[in-house]
Amino acid sequence: MKTIRLIMAGIAGAALLCIAGQAGAQQWPARPLRVIVAFGPGSTPDIVARIVSDRLSHSLGKPVVVENKPGAAGNIGTDAVAKAAPDGYTLGVTISGPLAANTVLFGKLPYDPQTDIATISIAATQPSVLVVSRDTGAADMPALLARLRGNPGKFNYASMGTGSISHLAMAALAARSGTEIVHVPYPGSGQAVASILAGDTQMAVLPAAAVMPHVRAGKLTALAVATARRSAVLPGLPTLGEAGLPDIQGDAWMGFIAPAGTPAAIIDRLQKEIARILHEDEVKSRLQAQLMEPVGGTPAEFRATLQSDLARWQPVIRKNQIRLD
Repeated sequence: MKTIRLIMAGIAGAALLCIAGQAGAQQWPARPLRVIVAFGPGSTPDIVARIVSDRLSHSLGKPVVVENKPGAAGNIGTDAVAKAAPDGYTLGVTISGPLAANTVLFGKLPYDPQTDIATISIAATQPSVLVVSRDTGAADMPALLARLRGNPGKFNYASMGTGSISHLAMAALAARSGTEIVHVPYPGSGQAVASILAGDTQMAVLPAAAVMPHVRAGKLTALAVATARRSAVLPGLPTLGEAGLPDIQGDAWMGFIAPAGTPAAIIDRLQKEIARILHEDEVKSRLQAQLMEPVGGTPAEFRATLQSDLARWQPVIRKNQIRLD
């Protein structure tokens, strides 16, 4: 009888905790929220965070404050989210690196993306574009590949930093095309673009917003997008897969996350609110002006994308012995 009473007490306690959790979620939000961006002001995650947070504050009826915590390839801001109280008042916006590739690039992370992070929604994606300097004389992918194969080690490429998606995408391109291209890392996309314009490097895979103004000005040539299928914002550009280089997907997505343990009811409401906001005409227009496409997927879809990204980049990182610590 004593055992039965203990079991029944345990069940009752669990039920009370569940009811309390549901009540807390129903009363949420009762105060302002903060959104930690793992990169600096003006970065693509920052742009997405501010566009969505502005509308989210209206729909939730509470201020949503964006806070930038850049550093360590996005690990500092992501760690701040992971270690925050799981009460629905701290969210984050980050990209693939801190949740997938960084688990291989770094010997040890201060957080575990699998157990310390709750996925909410991939908010938007932006295609990465393979661009070349006018001096290469390459007007399409066959011409570029012919020049690379005929001149091993004589061309170089810029990236947004060692271990960045722009680095990994070009490393994969070199491996799958059987070519040698020298890597020159820079602190960000602006510096990488400047290096190509100055003639210090000849090519790069970079976010569309960073390169397309220069393509339209006739200063760079866009050859392909590093996406699984043609991009809706740049439909005229073929994919690298169409050039015979499959599974080089360097699209730059931005996603909302929360600390693990955040109540499921809050995660569900946030996902629905974010998805709705992303398909408002004004928001879509603002994203498209940045060459971004709204997504608004589910937490499960977000998690599946992370697994896919990790499976794609882990062999590239290990083959090229890329480390960030």
